[in-house]
Amino acid sequence: RVRPLAKRRVDMHSFCNASSFQRSPYLSARGNFASAFQGSTEEGYKAYHADKYDEDKNPNGIINFGTSENKLCFDLMSKRLTQADMNLMDPSLLQYPDWKGHLFLREEVARFLTYYCKAPAPLKAENVIVLNGCGSLFSALATVLCDPGEAILIATPFYGGITQSIFLYGNVKLVYVYLDSKITGASTRPFQLTVEKLEKALQDAQAEGVTVRALILLNPQNPLGDIYSLSELRDYLEFAKRHELHVIVDEIYMLSVFDESATFHSVLGMDRLPDPQRTHVMWGITKDFAVSGIRFGTLYTENQDVANAVASLCYFHGVCGPVQHKVAQLLRDRDWINQVYLRANHARLKAAHTYVTDELKTLGVPFLNRNAGFFVWIDFRKYLKTGTFEEELLLWKRFLDNKVLLSCGKAFECSEPGWFRIIFADKTHRLQLGMQRIRKVLEEREQEILAEEKEQPCQSDQDGKADSTDEVIFVSRHQDPICASNSSLGDLIGLLQQQMRSSDWLQKNTAEQFA
Repeated sequence: RVRPLAKRRVDMHSFCNASSFQRSPYLSARGNFASAFQGSTEEGYKAYHADKYDEDKNPNGIINFGTSENKLCFDLMSKRLTQADMNLMDPSLLQYPDWKGHLFLREEVARFLTYYCKAPAPLKAENVIVLNGCGSLFSALATVLCDPGEAILIATPFYGGITQSIFLYGNVKLVYVYLDSKITGASTRPFQLTVEKLEKALQDAQAEGVTVRALILLNPQNPLGDIYSLSELRDYLEFAKRHELHVIVDEIYMLSVFDESATFHSVLGMDRLPDPQRTHVMWGITKDFAVSGIRFGTLYTENQDVANAVASLCYFHGVCGPVQHKVAQLLRDRDWINQVYLRANHARLKAAHTYVTDELKTLGVPFLNRNAGFFVWIDFRKYLKTGTFEEELLLWKRFLDNKVLLSCGKAFECSEPGWFRIIFADKTHRLQLGMQRIRKVLEEREQEILAEEKEQPCQSDQDGKADSTDEVIFVSRHQDPICASNSSLGDLIGLLQQQMRSSDWLQKNTAEQFA
C-alpha cells in the first residue's frame, strides 16, 4: 500500500531524487520514506533558516514570502501576552490535564467560537478538543476516520502540509478535485469548487477501487483566498451527506478577512447542519492572532465517538498547562480583541495587500484579487516558455537564488504550471526589498523570452493565459507591434473588456453619479 503512493508522491512533487536517495539501514521502510518526504516547500524553508534576512546583521539574506505567517502584529501580541493576568502558575497547570484540554480552556473556546462564528445556539465545551496545532488535528482526524490506504477528498490547489499531516502517520491518501483557472460551465470565478467537480472526483476514485471517507474544506481557502458563500457551504455539506462522507472544515483564517466588502460564514453559524455527526470544524490561534510559534489548535465536533478517539491521541499532541492558561486569557478578552487587535490587524493586512498587489499591477502580472488570509495567488505563466512544472521549479529556484522565497503551484498540487503564492503579511521594508528582488527576476526572464521569440514565429496565445473576470486582475503582457497587427478584432475587444473589468472606472462612474 505504501509503495505505489510513495512513488507517485516522489514523482509528482520531486520530494526526493530517486537516483541519489540512499536507504538507511537504521530505518524502517516507513522511516526511510518519512526521511525522504520533502519537496520545494521544505527545501526553501531550510534554506531560509540557514540564511535569514536581517536588516542589520544579514541584509543579503533570504526574505521569506513563502511561509504563511503574520509578521505585522508582534507589538500588539507581545504586549498582551506579557500582561499580569497571563502569568498565573497554578499547581493544576503543572500536572497532567484532561487529555481533551483543561475544562476552563474548552469552556472559553466554546464561548469564543459561539461569538465569532455567530452560532445560532451556545456551543458546548464537551464538544471541544485542544491539540498542539491544526497539523496535529489533521493527523488525528485522518487516523480515526480512515483505515490505512483509504482516502480523503480535497480540492486543489490546497495547503500542501495537509498531505504530510494525514499520510506520514495514518497512511491516508488524498483524492484531488482538480480545479483550474478557466471559467466554464457552472463556474463563475477561477478555481471554483462545484458539486459537479466533487461528484466526478469521487466517482473516479471509486472506479479505481479507492475508498473515500471524508472531504476537507478550507474556508477561507489557502492559497486562493476564496471565502465560500453560505449556499456553497450548504451544497458541499449536502453532497457529503449523500455519500456519507465526514467533512473536516478548516477555518483557521476566519478572523483574517481584512476587507469589509467580504463576509465570512462559518459552518458553526449555519442554522442547520445537514449531517452534524459527520461535520468537524477546526480553528487555531496561529494565523488569526499572529503567533505561529504557539502551537494551539482546537476541534469542535458533536460526535462524541470522534471526540473521544481524537482525545486519546492528545496524549501525543497535548498543549502544556501554562500555554492553555494564556490562550484562555487571550480568548476571553473580547474588548481588546475587537477594539484593539482586530482593528489594527485588519488595517495592516489591507495596507500590505494593497502594496503587493499594486506592485503586481505595475509589473503586469495577473493575480486573484481576494480579501482573506495572508497570501496572493499569482499567475506567472507568461514567464514559462514551455509551460511545464519542471520550468516552474526552475523559476522557483531562480527566485530563491535571488534571495526571495516564494511557494510554487506544485507545492499546492495546482493543475496548471506557473501559479505561485506570495505571503504579504510582512513589514514594509521587507515587502519593498522582496518585491524588488522579484521584479529583477521577472524582468530578466521576460528579456530572455523576448530574445527567444525573435528567433521563432510569433505566438499569439500568451495573452490569453489568464482568465479575465471580475475576480482576476488581468494585465496584458508586452506584445511586439508585428504580433499586435495580426490580432483579430475579437481579441482586441476581449482585451479591452478585460482591462475594463480589472479597473474601478465603472464603479466610480455610475449612471446615478453622472445624473
